[in-house]
Amino acid sequence: MPKQSPSQTIGPFFSFCLTPEAYGREGIASNQLALPAAQGQRIIVEGIITDGEGAPAADALVELWQANAAGRYNRPADDRGDVALDPAFNGFGRGETDEHGLFHFETIKPGRVPGHGNTLQAPHIGVIVFARGMSNHVFTRLYFADEAAANAEDPLLSSIEAKRRKTLVADAGEQAGIPIYRFNIRLQGGAETVFFDA
Repeated sequence: MPKQSPSQTIGPFFSFCLTPEAYGREGIASNQLALPAAQGQRIIVEGIITDGEGAPAADALVELWQANAAGRYNRPADDRGDVALDPAFNGFGRGETDEHGLFHFETIKPGRVPGHGNTLQAPHIGVIVFARGMSNHVFTRLYFADEAAANAEDPLLSSIEAKRRKTLVADAGEQAGIPIYRFNIRLQGGAETVFFDA
């Protein structure tokens, strides 16, 4: 009887297929989520991914999934006809970390979306990380520090122990008039980012 194939760690081989721009080919997604005509406030999301020792994850892959500025996802399951789709915004992005573990995305700030029982969730971005040495990718969320009132009402964020909640909140800043949200991700250790089951 055949045995199960041994598992492999994620990466670093994924970059050739999933982020092929460095190899001269066009990919299906990039770190630019919004076309110039996209509606909403343009923002930059950046951060550093580190391992349990605090060393940068130099070849990680990061994916973002988010609603548009009106609070609607560009996917068939979000069929709310009263909330408009934005043809200049698809809500999905993909990028690699550099040698310092830094990732960088240009997008728009998402609107609020309904959660369980139609309670509104705070504006957030879904983040998926793939990295060398990991058997599976991890899921987390980015919330915005300047959305304190909405964050306090968010059912998922409120369910997390208060001292760990801050690992999900991106610090707000500005560069050349564009809001920048700094979201560092720690894959293991004492300051590990909160991760979720998919």
